[in-house]
Amino acid sequence: MSDSSIGRIFRVTTWGESHGPAIGAVIDGCPAGLPLSEDLIQPWLDRRRPGRSRYATARREEDRVEILSGVFEGRTTGTPVSVLIRSTNQRSGDYSSLAAAYRPGHADFG
Repeated sequence: MSDSSIGRIFRVTTWGESHGPAIGAVIDGCPAGLPLSEDLIQPWLDRRRPGRSRYATARREEDRVEILSGVFEGRTTGTPVSVLIRSTNQRSGDYSSLAAAYRPGHADFG
């Protein structure tokens, strides 16, 4: 069984699959008052956008992060921060050839 969480004091739990309707994370342990916004996170998502690597999907996906909780007026509140990235080009059939393959870096590996 794999664990979707890492860390103890600063704990990050991820959820979702690349072929599902969304992926996300819950970050627990952020102190209150840190600056955080979608605009601060988005450049990191843009770095993995399709077309930047031969290993990335060829599909056009405009990943946009949404902060659902833990931030008010651009600052962390001290409660868990929850972020969501919706899949805008979901086609689970694209993954059928990988259904039985172990893929390092994926939850099905190991």
